[in-house]
Amino acid sequence: MLGKLCPVLLFLCFSGTDARIWAWMLNMPHSPPKEGAKTLKERAPLAKALTAVCDSDRACERGFSCDRHFGLCVPLRGEGQYCRRDAQCVRGLTCMFGKCHRSIPNGQEGSRCKADKDCGASMCCARHHGEMVCKKRLVRDESCYVPDGGLAFSINQICPCEEGLLCRENSTQPSRERDIIYQPEWTSWTCQVRIL
Repeated sequence: MLGKLCPVLLFLCFSGTDARIWAWMLNMPHSPPKEGAKTLKERAPLAKALTAVCDSDRACERGFSCDRHFGLCVPLRGEGQYCRRDAQCVRGLTCMFGKCHRSIPNGQEGSRCKADKDCGASMCCARHHGEMVCKKRLVRDESCYVPDGGLAFSINQICPCEEGLLCRENSTQPSRERDIIYQPEWTSWTCQVRIL
């Protein structure tokens, strides 16, 4: 009876925010992955690598990287696994948007960049979920509205219109009442042919 009552009492003692923080802390890995005591004894070098203390990747053995948060060497991660930086992924993968992904060759759409010159023709360097990547320039009649600033602008950006096109207002009214609520203004913005 007391065992069933304890979780209820804990729930009543904490606010919703505290409960989420405790749930997060209890779900965090407090130690390296468990493989069973017998297996670790048989593979002593692996056990040593899993418990090696580190402050940089050089302190870890081959096939491991330093998890600087915990200060421990951890195995490199495969495609689709969570990461914080490129060094945590196996060779050929990069850490983008918090997961290990296949590397995209420089200059192609989706590859990392620092400036427009790093991207191929008809592309620009813009933020996607906070990461600077090569994106295609907008084509004719494609939506080109850009927020003045704020979080929406700083996390995701779009490229300007292709050469010879300008981003201009359309004078059309929204077709449905629902569109009025979600559009920032009564007019939409699209890439249109430059009129001289």
